[in-house]
Amino acid sequence: MAATLPPVICLMGPTASGKTDLAMYLADRFPCELVSVDSALVYQGMDIGTAKPDTETLARYPHHLVDILDPAEAYSAALFRADALQLVSEITARGRIPLLVGGTMLYFRALAEGLAPMPAADPAVRKQIESMAASEGWEGVHARLADADPQAARRIHPNDPQRLQRALEVYLLTGISLTEWHRRQSTEKAQAEDSGASFLPYTMHYMSIAPCERSVLHERIATRFRTMMQQGFLGEVEALHARSDLHPALPSVRAVGYRQLWDYFDGKLSLDEAVERGVIATRQLAKRQMTWLRGWQAEIDWFDSLDPNRFDQALKHLERITI
Repeated sequence: MAATLPPVICLMGPTASGKTDLAMYLADRFPCELVSVDSALVYQGMDIGTAKPDTETLARYPHHLVDILDPAEAYSAALFRADALQLVSEITARGRIPLLVGGTMLYFRALAEGLAPMPAADPAVRKQIESMAASEGWEGVHARLADADPQAARRIHPNDPQRLQRALEVYLLTGISLTEWHRRQSTEKAQAEDSGASFLPYTMHYMSIAPCERSVLHERIATRFRTMMQQGFLGEVEALHARSDLHPALPSVRAVGYRQLWDYFDGKLSLDEAVERGVIATRQLAKRQMTWLRGWQAEIDWFDSLDPNRFDQALKHLERITI
């Protein structure tokens, strides 16, 4: 009988769905180590707007890949995959269970499926795209992408500049669409699986938590954004805006909520407009996250954020898959 591969738990879900609370509950009951899967939590000094667990919580429930970079630095799915694989290996070697928790679906996919060998970011091409966005708006960039890669344009919302920029950048650098890069990646993965090779030396288990009613998630997002404003989110962005080395092209500044308040400090929006757009952008993010989850190729065990028994249900599920 073949040896059982060690388990890796992936707890996914849209923003404001209760992932962190569930992860901490499970960490209290199983020998888990938490690994953050969040493209904004990696940044130091971005605490309120990312809903980062506070210092006391992080002391009790340490999260790997939190506060590892200055906001002036860039992080990517490729860097996350390398970091996560190293951490998973180390956690497993300690006889513990890696529990990856977060809402950056691209990172989860990068871990599970790998990444096509696409070109690295090119500052000159990015500047070209940013100039295009400045003159034509991101809708113009989206239209340009639609000509080059219609499938990617259908997947990527015009209000998602980070993904728009990367998709068009790949095409401009290589003449090959992002969709084609991903197709080649999937083909290589399928060939590896057909040959009997294991893509990851772990048994991957996917869990997701989300409210069954979309309206509930929308209200949670609005309430959380208002709460963050009361907690000092505006001052947090003001401190970042005052730094001479930060600008809107950086991934940190493009994070949802930060981008809209940054526009307020740039004089492009009133504060009320910035808050309203921040809520709308967060809801759009949640919608994209749910789209990713519904299209996930592997089996996912779903838990309803509104079910009072969700913690016990998740616990029983974890007991079953780790025995």
